[in-house]
Amino acid sequence: MKLNLGCGGQRLPGFVNVDKFAAARPDQVVDLERLPWPFASDAADEVVLRHVLEHLGRDTDTFLGILQELWRVCVDGALVRITVPHPRHQDYLQDPTHVRPIVPEMFLHTSLAVNRQWQQQGLPGTPLALYLGIDFAIVSVDQRLDPRWREWLAADPARQREIDHVARSNNNVVQEVEVVLRAVKPFAGA
Repeated sequence: MKLNLGCGGQRLPGFVNVDKFAAARPDQVVDLERLPWPFASDAADEVVLRHVLEHLGRDTDTFLGILQELWRVCVDGALVRITVPHPRHQDYLQDPTHVRPIVPEMFLHTSLAVNRQWQQQGLPGTPLALYLGIDFAIVSVDQRLDPRWREWLAADPARQREIDHVARSNNNVVQEVEVVLRAVKPFAGA
């Protein structure tokens, strides 16, 4: 099964298109903040959350529950494609329904391997994989630049080295972020 969670008007063929609002005409009407989700465990081999996760889990316990449900419904090796507006971009800031900033580094907390590495090295960081019994590996991160900054970079590709610094120092540089995760099962935590 493939899930397109929070599909809105962007239905994907071959996916079960899910949304909270019946007006979006999803295949299933589901409020993703009401847990547990009505999907079987180990059923999804791909999940898409396109401009959805930033709308969910204003309350931390709810958000952590959503992460647990996401892991629960995935088969081992399932890919989870998450696209969100960058929290320092106007697209995120202007929408009053955005309740949770999402940055790629957040998903380090959901990786059991990273959690163990932090523990071994005595580093800080909330080991959510260990606490929640979940494990997601980060497959890829694509930070898509605002058109103004894409033009700036295109004018001089040597500026690529500077873009991370510019993005950390300025608003409206990265417009959107796509993070691809892979569900790792069974949970090997102790």
